[in-house]
Amino acid sequence: MVPHDGEPAAGPWRVISVAELWRVLLDAAGPGTDRPAVVGVGGRSSSGKTTLAGRLAAEKSRVAVLHTDDIAWRQAVLDWYGLLVDGVLAPVRRGQPVAYRPSKWAEYGRSGAIEVPSGTAALIVEGVGATRRALAPVLDATIWVQADAAVLEQRDEARIAAGETTAADHRAWMAEERPFQLDDRAWERATVIVAGSPELPHEPTAEVVVADGVPR
Repeated sequence: MVPHDGEPAAGPWRVISVAELWRVLLDAAGPGTDRPAVVGVGGRSSSGKTTLAGRLAAEKSRVAVLHTDDIAWRQAVLDWYGLLVDGVLAPVRRGQPVAYRPSKWAEYGRSGAIEVPSGTAALIVEGVGATRRALAPVLDATIWVQADAAVLEQRDEARIAAGETTAADHRAWMAEERPFQLDDRAWERATVIVAGSPELPHEPTAEVVVADGVPR
């Protein structure tokens, strides 16, 4: 695997179950409290963060997933740290339920809210910048999803071809994301590094490929 922009290739890799990945994350979070464990899932665009968050949520009951794209909607690409902390993570860490509508949602008529219901056992925060250095005090465990640079480019091209974004918007996004990732180096703080373009055989719905060094 050849990652982007100064990010060292992780490994050697091994296969573990999604249930075992949860054990590692919750062990890192520490003893149970009266609030949800907060797990960040970060990585580069198209690395597989959303897919992994969905697999984690499917494995365990009472899990909420927050996509940073929803916090960042109509905001600057990566300038949403305060909204996430003040609107969601601070009340979650106080054990409070959340139904948060960022100001841009009201301004542009987007319905609904970002919700973390009472009784939630774990909150997964996934997206580019979800495990940034500034969030370390409010995250209990983090995952960095590492994918091969060529695979990322192929996935980005497929998203453009499918009309999910435009080539111009993608270039503008990357002009902000790449220097941010290189400066922040979230992979160095990760509890676990998960392969977003795994080469080892595994059952995708029940297993993940992780860099060796994950606690056994």
